[in-house]
Amino acid sequence: VQLQASGEGLVQAGGSLRLSCTASGRTWSTSYAMGWFRQAPGKEREFVAAINWNGFSTNYTDSVKGRFTISRDNAKDTVYLQMNRLKPEDTAVYYCIADPQNFWRPNYWGQGTLVTVSS
Repeated sequence: VQLQASGEGLVQAGGSLRLSCTASGRTWSTSYAMGWFRQAPGKEREFVAAINWNGFSTNYTDSVKGRFTISRDNAKDTVYLQMNRLKPEDTAVYYCIADPQNFWRPNYWGQGTLVTVSS
């Protein structure tokens, strides 16, 4: 499975940004959960959000609840992360993930895309 993320950028605090991630590969299946992790400078990688295969179930880390929305379009093999009311502490490299069963410990990772929020 290959995961190609896009949407990186620099935005001012309070602004918005949308990340996209498209999956491909011989073993890819739309039955996989998808999501996002992030790693801020000097910090450990952390879970951000995940969505199950049909989009009916989502999970978010507390710090992004009410600001970020995860969604997916299985016809395009793509997951999105809409990020609103961004804060400087959201600055991080964001990683797209996918897994057949456990999005907390995913098997598949994208290359990372940088989001920078200026104060």
